[in-house]
Amino acid sequence: MTVALMWEARAADGRGAELLAWVRRQDLAPAPLRRETFRAPQDRVLVITWWDAPYDAALPELPDPPARSVTRAVHRWRFEAVADH
Repeated sequence: MTVALMWEARAADGRGAELLAWVRRQDLAPAPLRRETFRAPQDRVLVITWWDAPYDAALPELPDPPARSVTRAVHRWRFEAVADH
């Protein structure tokens, strides 16, 4: 089964580049099958990781960034892949 973990944070004013750089430095061990990092308006950063694991598996997740870097708590979601019809 493929599980996708999504991590999203919104940077504090003027700290978008700092948050993006911080996220890119975060290593996960073990490494996921795939990892993609995105940015969006309002200095939001999104990371999606893909894992070959059961939905409820204990998987490494990105930590919370330094409090000064964000405007709110990090949002996290977990999804499982479904077959297309």
